[in-house]
Amino acid sequence: MLFIFNFLFSPLPTPALIFILTFGTAIFLWLINKPQPVPPPVDLDHQSVGIEGGARRGAYQKNSDLLYYYFSDVKTLYEAFQRGLAVSDNGPCLGYRKLNQPYRWLSYKQVSDRAEYLGSCLLHKGYKPSPDQFVGIFAQNRPEWVISELACYTYSMVAVPLYDTLGADAIIYIVNKADIATVICDTPQKASSLIEYVEKGLTPSLKMIILMDPFEDDLKQRGERSGVEILSLFDAENLGKENFRKPMPPKPEDLSIICFTSGTTGDPKGAMLTHQNIVANAASFLKSTETFFEPLPEDVVISYLPLAHMFERIVQTVVYSCGARVGFFQGDIRLLPDDMKTLQPTVFPTVPRLLNRIYDKVQNEAKTPLKKFLLNLAVTCKFNEVKKGIIRRDSLWDKLIFSKIQASLGGKVRFMITGAAPISSPVLTFLRAAVGCQVFEAYGQTECSAGCTITSPGDWMSGHVGVPLACNHVKLEDVPDMNYFSVNNEGEVCIRGTNVFKGYLKDPQKTDEALDKDGWLHTGDIGRWLPNGTLKIIDRKKNIFKLAQGEYIAPEKIENIYIRSRPVLQIFVHGDSLRSSLVGVVIPDPEVFSPFAAKLGVKGSLEELCQNQVVKEAVLEDLQKIGKESGLKSFEQVKNIFLHPEQFTIENGLLTPTMKAKRGELAKYFRAQIDSMYLSIHE
Repeated sequence: MLFIFNFLFSPLPTPALIFILTFGTAIFLWLINKPQPVPPPVDLDHQSVGIEGGARRGAYQKNSDLLYYYFSDVKTLYEAFQRGLAVSDNGPCLGYRKLNQPYRWLSYKQVSDRAEYLGSCLLHKGYKPSPDQFVGIFAQNRPEWVISELACYTYSMVAVPLYDTLGADAIIYIVNKADIATVICDTPQKASSLIEYVEKGLTPSLKMIILMDPFEDDLKQRGERSGVEILSLFDAENLGKENFRKPMPPKPEDLSIICFTSGTTGDPKGAMLTHQNIVANAASFLKSTETFFEPLPEDVVISYLPLAHMFERIVQTVVYSCGARVGFFQGDIRLLPDDMKTLQPTVFPTVPRLLNRIYDKVQNEAKTPLKKFLLNLAVTCKFNEVKKGIIRRDSLWDKLIFSKIQASLGGKVRFMITGAAPISSPVLTFLRAAVGCQVFEAYGQTECSAGCTITSPGDWMSGHVGVPLACNHVKLEDVPDMNYFSVNNEGEVCIRGTNVFKGYLKDPQKTDEALDKDGWLHTGDIGRWLPNGTLKIIDRKKNIFKLAQGEYIAPEKIENIYIRSRPVLQIFVHGDSLRSSLVGVVIPDPEVFSPFAAKLGVKGSLEELCQNQVVKEAVLEDLQKIGKESGLKSFEQVKNIFLHPEQFTIENGLLTPTMKAKRGELAKYFRAQIDSMYLSIHE
């Protein structure tokens, strides 16, 4: 060997030899450290399997049996937390911080003890350890939310979340519907509003408010005058400690939470979910990702999505069952980037609206042609690796282009999941390249505990929502009046499984509308099975859709309000699940429009008036005024309009024979104007 080395390299000068040896060593180290592709656990061309009855299951499942749990010692939410306490060895559990300060942590045992004390207090005050006992929780995400929830589960009671965006009428409705005697809330302002409802005789069942934040004596006295006891959380826990009761855990089939959906019209509906429902959903998530991602006690998740919604509930169930940590944001979404950098989460549950902002910011910062070229090149190169099964954040492109994006998320994210609304293909492709971790998309609804499908590990294709979870089967049912048929692999998405809810609280009619006699949940979404076995959502059975932030919109309800505007003859309200706001096409009433414009000092033909900016702004202002007076929420108000002089008619194909708007045709007909309106809105 030495002879060969001398023969080959002895004529070369020493610097050249050093260079060759250094270069060769670098090549050798690169080859042995080169990231190896991780093959997907299933054939990506055949991701789901047909079963009896025309339904489908995920191909990664060995059979058609539904999953009930992942860990044999976790069959209720109480047991999930107790397992976390054990496997973390009483490690850090809940983290919180104040501005410009590091995170402080409560251990699993501290959280468990406080939950037992609070639960004991509720029993001391007259509650029973039973799943027919409902406790309201009215707060932003914070450790005390989880302690309050766990207090319910420790003694077989049921948590009923309340949240601001529902509005006062909905909160009153829920308190009465669930016959809630106690609400645990965060701020004196919320407590004050609850007392006001009692003072007006609107919520006679409410007898006690437990407050997380400090409050003045006059609030306590005001409560006493109206028959409501005001108690601090600190005092409630001390009272429970003095009157301690041993935990009385629930059974898997017991109710755990009643999650009221915001709905679209009418009162909110209370989805009744059991411990089994939620545990099965969390278990199926663990099952579907187990080859790529195993949560460990060292993992950290950032909590900023509302705890009152089931998406966040499932995420936290997974976290606690694995002994991992939850760090809460400060309560201000504008401070979330700072919270992320400080917490450095490894798990990032998110929604398209936030991801769209990240994407838009990066695109806007690439202002010069050179920067845009480099960004696109970096995305292409990194995404080519993703397609091969290579997921990393230590490539040259990461160091040059993507390190800033990764740092803005804390720099340690190894798992990201997006849900609540659809995400666009360009944004998803960009994220899978830029963030350097697995990015999954899930689909579902409250009534199936959150998720019913999820994208498969290693599937880099976008434009679909994956395959059925192991806890449920999915089938498509014919919708003849919309020309969707299951024989064409299209129809209404229906779900049956261990994650499907038990019905709506005290509402058998709505329950029967959602659940058929065979236990299938009818989602109202129209889906299509793609050739590779994944599900694509293509339409809604009813004229209801979600905005990017996950809010449901009933456009006909809004149109029926706006039609009261005097200058309006017809109106078409349009929303997009990739957008966070609404726009509208307005047909003016010819008899009213000219006098309306004249008062603004504008004259002209109908066509000229429709093109006048002053007139358009006046019509928009009138619509928003009527909308506000009629109780429309801010996200239900149109943010921009287009004035069109020609009416929607049966003859021009924009109305049905029964004079109903053809929403699909209208969206196509006004596509250019809709796109233009959204361009001028700063979402």
